[in-house]
Amino acid sequence: MEFTVHSQVLAAVFAIAVVMGAVANKTNFCTMGAVSDWINIGDTGRMRAWVLAMAVALSGVIVLEAAGTVELSAATFPPYRTANFAWLRYLVGGLMFGIGMTLASGCGNKTLVRAGSGNLKSLAVLLIAMIASYLMLWTSFYEVVFHPWISATAINLAQHGMPTQEVGSILSGMFGMQPSRALNFAAAVLVAAGMFVFVFRSADFRSSFDNILGGAVMGSAVVAGWWLTGGPLGRAWKEYAEMAIDIPSRVQVQSYTFVSPMGDSVRYLLSPAKMPLINFGVMALVGVIVGSFIYAVATRSFRVERFASFRDFVNHAIGGALMGLGGVLSMGCTVGQAITGVSTLAIGSFLTFFAIVIGAAGTMKYQYSRMMQEA
Repeated sequence: MEFTVHSQVLAAVFAIAVVMGAVANKTNFCTMGAVSDWINIGDTGRMRAWVLAMAVALSGVIVLEAAGTVELSAATFPPYRTANFAWLRYLVGGLMFGIGMTLASGCGNKTLVRAGSGNLKSLAVLLIAMIASYLMLWTSFYEVVFHPWISATAINLAQHGMPTQEVGSILSGMFGMQPSRALNFAAAVLVAAGMFVFVFRSADFRSSFDNILGGAVMGSAVVAGWWLTGGPLGRAWKEYAEMAIDIPSRVQVQSYTFVSPMGDSVRYLLSPAKMPLINFGVMALVGVIVGSFIYAVATRSFRVERFASFRDFVNHAIGGALMGLGGVLSMGCTVGQAITGVSTLAIGSFLTFFAIVIGAAGTMKYQYSRMMQEA
């Protein structure tokens, strides 16, 4: 089989995802755990690791765009900087995902990591989330259930002098200024600097090798994804796809996210002979599982874990469904929006991030109160 530019991109995506899976397993990089540590014991270590990933990803995008290597204000998947600001979509989807990842004991990325290390509960969550994501992406479910009220509440920022929902563009529109890349660049630098200050002001965090490694690797992986698909190789990839007889799926500028790939994976599994359906997201999803599996076997930490009870199964099943539905609705998860999306400085990504945290924190508080009542 010819090793085309399409094969090169997918192989690179898979290799990076393997590293992500292994590092996430080693460092216990977990966004749900980050919220739990913060809410329950006041430990912000993993939360800072999550923010470090955002800061590294945003810094990488600043460099790539300043150098003219990539342009993320054009069409990306998903359209992070779109001028169609569906604020209610971000809020509701983020809340659903935050609730879901708490019930399911981990976000999309952590579910893949745990599935790779032998957790059957996470495998069940993954299968249910995959089906829910497929319904949202490849059936009329989204059009019937969500689109009517989302379209009714969306704001067209372009009508208000804001060509994108990037922070700099929003600021220019608010103060009657002419949109410019210079303002977007300045806003990005200030936000990234603020993130780094927040992260490294903690002496405990500075002394935690695993937290620093986890945040740095996850953020760098997102930068690598943008470079692969938006840089010179990505442009050659797009040209290849335009000339291909069987057009490959989702040949667009993009980086790592883990909910829409679940739906795309189901689409491929329903037609396994159609190799063009294997795309960036499918390779990323499989790569994280493989990376986690390799690390678990190498360190002898591979453990089979089953549901403790039927109630445990129900909670995880509901969580998986909410993650699949909410993740697609909000156009990303704790990685896809809160790291990859934040790297574009789109306000919808920040809104989704806060909604996920609120949904997770609220669910944890509710679970704790129920536990106290039952004790």
